[in-house]
Amino acid sequence: MIDLKLLEHLEDYLTAHRLERFEAVLSGRTKHFTVATEDVYQLHNTSAVMRSCDVFGIQELNIVEEQNSKHIDREIAMGAQKWVDLNRYSNVNECITNLKQNGYQIVATTPHTNDCELHDFDVTKKSCFFFGRETKGLSDEVIARADSFLKIPMYGFTESLNISVSAAIILQHVTTRLRQSNVNWQLTDHEKHEKRLDWCKKTIKSYDDIVERFYQK
Repeated sequence: MIDLKLLEHLEDYLTAHRLERFEAVLSGRTKHFTVATEDVYQLHNTSAVMRSCDVFGIQELNIVEEQNSKHIDREIAMGAQKWVDLNRYSNVNECITNLKQNGYQIVATTPHTNDCELHDFDVTKKSCFFFGRETKGLSDEVIARADSFLKIPMYGFTESLNISVSAAIILQHVTTRLRQSNVNWQLTDHEKHEKRLDWCKKTIKSYDDIVERFYQK
């Protein structure tokens, strides 16, 4: 449970502009869609995907690191690491199992299948978009457990896009259509309170001292 009195007290330490930004951003946040990257090698690609998640209102990013473990590049992420929740997995099957238990369909993004093109994608379904390695793409495990496949229409000689570009194109398209739909896609009040408290913790320099003094009263 969130201590709402503590949250109210903490937000007294924030400027009116910061509070307005929290409210504005949270009003556009969603967990209806999420993203997963599988063993992405180039650090800037993972960081850029996180930045796209923040820009398009995706609250959670799932990173599978069976072979490649890394830290988010702060310069490329442009602060998105403070605002987007990062779930890390060492095993892709564990990641998929957890996502499915939370109601997500697994959407494998690949240019090599005609299952569904981007403009035909059903945005009403709670979905996790999986992006694979730069050279090999998604693993056999993801392909085998995917509920659907999604491709971006391409009309040139090149048959693939950089992972961060693909993620940005897909997220911009599906989130725009989601916001135009009748789907209840926004965070719950409890989830918003959780994020407000989390963002206070990441924003207020003397957070621990303030909390300690609050409970000593």
